[in-house]
Formats: sequence, structure tokens, C-alpha cells
Amino acid sequence: MDGGNQSFGSEFVLWGLTQSQNLQVLLFVIFLILYLLIVLGNITIMILITTDDHLHSPMYFLLANLSFVDIWLSSVTTPKMISDFLREHKTISFAGCMSQVFFAHCIAAGEMVLLLVMAYDRYVAICKPLHYFTIMNLKRCTKLVLTSWTIGFVHAMSQLVAVLQLPLCGPLEIDSFFCDMPLVIKLSCTDSHDLDILMNADCGIVVVTCFILLLISYTYILITVRQSSKAGASKALSTCTAHITVVMLLFLPCIFIYVWPLSITWLDKFLAVFYSVVTPLLNPAIYTLRNKEIKNALKRFKKYFKSQKVNT
Repeated sequence: MDGGNQSFGSEFVLWGLTQSQNLQVLLFVIFLILYLLIVLGNITIMILITTDDHLHSPMYFLLANLSFVDIWLSSVTTPKMISDFLREHKTISFAGCMSQVFFAHCIAAGEMVLLLVMAYDRYVAICKPLHYFTIMNLKRCTKLVLTSWTIGFVHAMSQLVAVLQLPLCGPLEIDSFFCDMPLVIKLSCTDSHDLDILMNADCGIVVVTCFILLLISYTYILITVRQSSKAGASKALSTCTAHITVVMLLFLPCIFIYVWPLSITWLDKFLAVFYSVVTPLLNPAIYTLRNKEIKNALKRFKKYFKSQKVNT
């Protein structure tokens, strides 16, 4: 493994979050619980929105897609990280490493565009309420969701093609819990400065563009509603504050990892954990705990489940 170019059959060694065995056992329990909560919480939202007729609206259609994306965003790296806590030798195959690079960028970029779509949905609902169901019909919502996946796929492919061209030199050791583009680039046998700039620019196009458009859209919503009614402004502020929180939780870690890297190993690990574990966990809470319609749907679902249980 030392020196020379590595073949496609090579394995990467992952250093993980910590080298302490006792701490790894604790982290195994913590992240296992968090991952189960992510899957359970997001699946619950998807089931409620799919089965409850009261939630068959564009906003909840997009929210169900966000929950679907969040499950996959966490599943790209978290299960591998959890299993590695119990392993002394943490390795991943070349194919597995490249898969993590591709899907992490594909799903994260797709979620960013989806959040932009959700901001557009709120803009139409608040600023053009009379035309809401005409503009945000199911066909258009479906096209917008497919567009988010397409942009994510194109972005991820550009990253994957670039990293596959790299001649990698051993030892193939990555100081993280998963394969990430900047860390793989560091293993290159050649000068990777130009590729670093290209990666930052590629990520910047998606991350910064979506981030700026999101901030502009929510600012415009608040200004528009503030001019129309104070009561409406209060409700819009509450809604937009929750959405902006989600935006910050996802975008800021990605900006400091891919667009404006700080090159601080422990901070990069923390930020990577944050957007891959914490964000998918908090999204359901932020979007649903203050949502009366979701709460009512959950109550109706419980009553229906209890009635079915009594009848059987």
C-alpha cells in the first residue's frame, strides 16, 4: 500500500471520530439511537402525509420529499460510522469510498435545491395566495422535485469524475469517518491545488447560489407580508424563522467544509456529523412540532390505529 499509484481494488483506512475505545462504545450507542430516531421520525412524516387527505397539498408534498431525502442523507455515512465504532480496523473498499463521495454530494445538493423549492412554495402561498394552487399544482411540484434530483446528480457526477482521474498514493488513510472529496484529493500523488480550487468552485455554485437565493426569498416574503398586515407578518415570521433555521443547519457546515474550508480536522469532523446526522434529525422536529395540521394528522392516525386494533 505504500507508494505508487493505487488500483481500483485498493482499500481505504478510516480513522473515525476518535481513537479511544471507551469513547467509541459510547458514541456507538448515541449515534445508533440518533439514526433510529432519524429514520423513524422521517418515515412517520412520510406516512402521515401520504395517508392523510388533509395533508395532500403542495407544501406537505415537498415536506414528504424532504423527509425522504433526509433519510438518505444520513444513511450514506451514518450506518458505516456506527458499525466502525465496534471495529478495530476501519476500512472501506475503493467502490464503497467512491459511492460515499457520489451519494453524499448528490443527496446534499439535491436537498439544497429542494429547500429552495420549498422557499418558492412559501413565497407563492404568502405573496400570491389566490393563485397558489394554480401555480403550485402537483405536476409543477413533481417537476421541481425532479429538477432538484437532477441538479444533485449532475453536481455529484462532476465531483466523481474529477476524483476518479486522480492517481492516488499510499497509505490510503482518511482522517474521518467517511470518504469525502477534500480528504480523497489529499491522497493524490500529484499537485492537487487546481483540483481543490475546481472543487470549491463547483460546490460554491450549488451551495452559495442556493443559500443567497433562499435568504433573498425569505427576506422578500417578510417585507411583502409586513407591508400588508401585522398579523400576517407575525405568522410569516414564525414560519420563515423555522425554515431559515433548517437552511442554516445544512448550508453553514457545507460552506465551511467545501467552499471556504478551514482545514481544522476536528472541526471538519464535527461539521460533517452535524449536516449528516443532526440536520436530518432536527428537520422533522422543526417542520412538524409547531405545525398544528401535522399534530392533528398524528392524532387522527393514532385514533385510526386504535380503532383497527379494537376491531381485530
